[in-house]
Amino acid sequence: MPLKLADKISLTIHDLAFGGEGVGRVDDFVVFVPFVITGETVEVEITEVKKNFARAKLLRVVTPSPERVAPECRYFGACGGCQYQHIGYAAQLRFKHKQIADLFERVGKISADKIAPVIACPQPYGYRNRIMIRSQWNGPEKKLVIGFIRADNQFVEDIAECKIAEPVLNEQIKEVRANPPPKGGIKVVLRVQPENWDVPRDSFFQNNFFLLPKLVETVREFLSASGARHLIDLYCGVGFFGIEAAGVVDSFVGVEYDKLAIAAARQNAASRKINNGEFVAAKVEEILPELLKKFSAEKTAVILDPPRKGCWPETLQLLRETKPAQVIYVSCHPATMARDLNILCADGVFELSRVQPLDMFPQTQHVECVADLRRRN
Repeated sequence: MPLKLADKISLTIHDLAFGGEGVGRVDDFVVFVPFVITGETVEVEITEVKKNFARAKLLRVVTPSPERVAPECRYFGACGGCQYQHIGYAAQLRFKHKQIADLFERVGKISADKIAPVIACPQPYGYRNRIMIRSQWNGPEKKLVIGFIRADNQFVEDIAECKIAEPVLNEQIKEVRANPPPKGGIKVVLRVQPENWDVPRDSFFQNNFFLLPKLVETVREFLSASGARHLIDLYCGVGFFGIEAAGVVDSFVGVEYDKLAIAAARQNAASRKINNGEFVAAKVEEILPELLKKFSAEKTAVILDPPRKGCWPETLQLLRETKPAQVIYVSCHPATMARDLNILCADGVFELSRVQPLDMFPQTQHVECVADLRRRN
């Protein structure tokens, strides 16, 4: 074992891994370090040693990258919400593209030339419309802290503002701090309600209004290019994609297990006078066989927008068996997306046309991706 705990060493950073940690090496032994940039020389302290790798905390940047910038947030490095505020925004987009391409090639056996450049967010700070802050009792200091989980552990970093949140949410943070929860362990969700959309308190809606038009444009572009006439929108939430794509197809069906979300989806469609679709409250894996029999496969597209854990294996297998003309997969978790695309494309059932990443989460490790898969003839 080349390293031990508390060793202080100098490293050159060779890469940024998906998740935001820099990759350095001692001989051939990998060391992961947060808050660094490819090409930098840094001094670090070893904090964890495993069989095949180690982790370290950054002590000092010896040779900084020209792409290093001053973080806008005073809590950056302590708060665990952001990983990339020390990197200029143009460089963040390049690093994310490389990370996605590497991940898709490793997990999904997908060529890097299928991954389009990352679409930038027009507002890299002040964009999040939903955050969750936590309360925790700090025993040594005998006070209640309110904020986000720290970058290095499960304790809460006390914060007064969040630079990536919309300004109205920072006003709400002040209100929570002025009227704190009665004890630790309580989570408080702060949200900006989307204009002209009915969204129940616990239902999902995209966290970035500023890049949302580009996300819709991407989905509509993929759908239009396939020529599909019918759309099945799975994990549809409050009906966002089905409603926004209604003008591209003759008919659509949205499926969501959350009954409150389905009620909201129906209201959202009615308020826009969208009358060529319907919404069904059901488990995807239970109703999908019926829906795929209802429409002609060669004229049907399916939108998948699953939770971070990805799709149920039964859903993927059913799509492989029924072979709709197109599958549009939307995900904020590229690793599970790459895994699922690999399953869908196995044995040549589907072919991946393109993956379009969108930076819905600037300053963080996260990125949204939309994949266009076509049935192979």
